[in-house]
Amino acid sequence: MARPNSGRPTDQELEILKVLWERGPSSVRDVWKVIAETRDIGYTSVLKIMQIMRDKDLLICDARNRPQIFRTRQSQQATLKHLAGDLLRRAFGGSAKSLLLHALGNERATRGELAEIRKLLDEMEGKTK
Repeated sequence: MARPNSGRPTDQELEILKVLWERGPSSVRDVWKVIAETRDIGYTSVLKIMQIMRDKDLLICDARNRPQIFRTRQSQQATLKHLAGDLLRRAFGGSAKSLLLHALGNERATRGELAEIRKLLDEMEGKTK
């Protein structure tokens, strides 16, 4: 039975998604090796999390061959857009201004990041005129 997909991956699920976005379709062992470089985690723990992610429709498993190969159901951009929208609604009451002010108030943005933000704002402003 498929688990309900809340749309919000857990921290461990996000860690696995990041590996798959970077490496592309991979076996559990390949994902485990990457994660195990930075923290102590067992192969079977990664396997179980990836099986849960498959059941939640976060991952797709190609079981035709061994080892089984997993890939993400959604692109990184689609997932991050969904997560940002969810955070915007839940934590900031839908206020993009509040989200941006809090984000920029906590972390120093680079000149390049500020330029990208300005460009996006200019594009958005042009659409409303």
